[in-house]
Amino acid sequence: MKTIFYNGDFITLENNKADAILIENGIIKKVGTIEEIFNYKDSNTEIHDLEGKTMMPAFMDAHSHFSGVANNLLKVDLEDCENFDEIKSKLITFKKENNILDGEWIIACNYDHNKLQEKTHPKKEIIDSVLPNNPVLLQHKSGHSGVINSKGLEYLKIDENTKEINGGMIEKIDGKLTGYLEENAFIELQLKIPMPSIQNLIDAYRNAQEIYLKNGITTLQDGMTYKEMIPIYKKLIEDRILKIDLVSYIKINEKEKFMESFKEYFDQYKDNLKIGGYKIFLDGSPQARTAWMRTPYLDDTNYFGYGTMNENQLEKAVKTAYEDNMQILAHCNGDKAAEQYIDAIKSNKNNNDIRPVMIHAQLLGKDQIADLKKTGIIPSFFINHIYHLGDTHIKNFGFDRAKEICPVGTALKQGVIYTFHQDSPVISPNMFESIWCAVKRVTKNGVVLDEKEKISVLDAIKGVTINVAYQYFEEDKKGSIKEGKNADLIIIDKNPLKVKIDEIRDIKVLATFKDGKIVYKD
Repeated sequence: MKTIFYNGDFITLENNKADAILIENGIIKKVGTIEEIFNYKDSNTEIHDLEGKTMMPAFMDAHSHFSGVANNLLKVDLEDCENFDEIKSKLITFKKENNILDGEWIIACNYDHNKLQEKTHPKKEIIDSVLPNNPVLLQHKSGHSGVINSKGLEYLKIDENTKEINGGMIEKIDGKLTGYLEENAFIELQLKIPMPSIQNLIDAYRNAQEIYLKNGITTLQDGMTYKEMIPIYKKLIEDRILKIDLVSYIKINEKEKFMESFKEYFDQYKDNLKIGGYKIFLDGSPQARTAWMRTPYLDDTNYFGYGTMNENQLEKAVKTAYEDNMQILAHCNGDKAAEQYIDAIKSNKNNNDIRPVMIHAQLLGKDQIADLKKTGIIPSFFINHIYHLGDTHIKNFGFDRAKEICPVGTALKQGVIYTFHQDSPVISPNMFESIWCAVKRVTKNGVVLDEKEKISVLDAIKGVTINVAYQYFEEDKKGSIKEGKNADLIIIDKNPLKVKIDEIRDIKVLATFKDGKIVYKD
């Protein structure tokens, strides 16, 4: 089957001129002039007139949580809540509208204490006052902390005698539980909460996939996959749910469990799924004040945040990744966590090319970028934080430090390959917003964070396409419009290289193609 696209703009990200392209059997067969391409036309060729629209490589998701996006579709969304009363109202309404019985779990997501009028996390008593007979979990927007009410703590067997869990904090005031938890305590306890039915989850995954497709993404990531999700993954494969490529990163000490079920999926695609490597956490989030810093937070000269793995644990994890020849992704927000990761990669003696990735790299120091170049670490910047939480970072770190978050301009100048991500479901997977953030570097309050770190629109596009292909060891197959590569493409309503900067955020994806087949149409 042959398909020709013509009469539009083509952003190839290669040193080639495209007036038209030919696709055959899911592969970009020819890129060239209209005359050259139409020479290949026969009676079975489909012809698509772009009518002046723009075609470019499909987006590639450098880091998100596909399972998190799916699960959030089954939760109470607290994104718009401005105070505790609105949170309580949404919880009551959700229970009523969904006919949830007493004793059944209710999960809510996306509250942000920075945006609440109370400027603090709701405590368990707030939830108990409206849902005394249901175990309830409220997930902070960062995904690194949250609140569990009294019934939930009782279910999870957490009481005043329970100490921290794997370094994660369980907050107590005057010896009494508040219900607030951070990092590993919060993350690990979530795994003990009963899952929704398999069918409800599969429906949610199907809907989540459509969200990615609508945003022009044809390769996406599940950035932390636990053994508890193995039955769901099996069902996704059995029911042939995946239309696009999913790269999964597993908890490093659970690799044997995944090897039992997905041996043929390690480091290669099968059924559109690939086990891409291992994921570890080295700190928390700056907005939750758990990012691990070299310098203290602005209002407390003795508080630096904290790490979540000691040197021995990290050294063992890095050694395992290199010995297994599997990529390792490390969650690092603070510059101290970045330092710990860089040192661990430096000390490794194995020469395998695993392209280690530093996820988020928000507060990575400019002085640390040279070490990324030496070690081959790829920083995947959570660039959207500049707009969404830049003002919070100024409050937590002061302007001089906060302005340097996501120093992609410096990385570009020093020849370091970088990528961008939205960490969905933390932020919706809108790649054009990421491009805009990298170019504009402005907060919600209109504060520009370091003009010198701005990059061009073209370089920003690379951060969500061809550079991500390199991160995934797929640069020979994806990320640009080049002969021989997969026909993973999108049609958009405007050319981001030709519009004003502030118009980039509003560019719409009109169609998404995976291997030459249309998988989304506006």
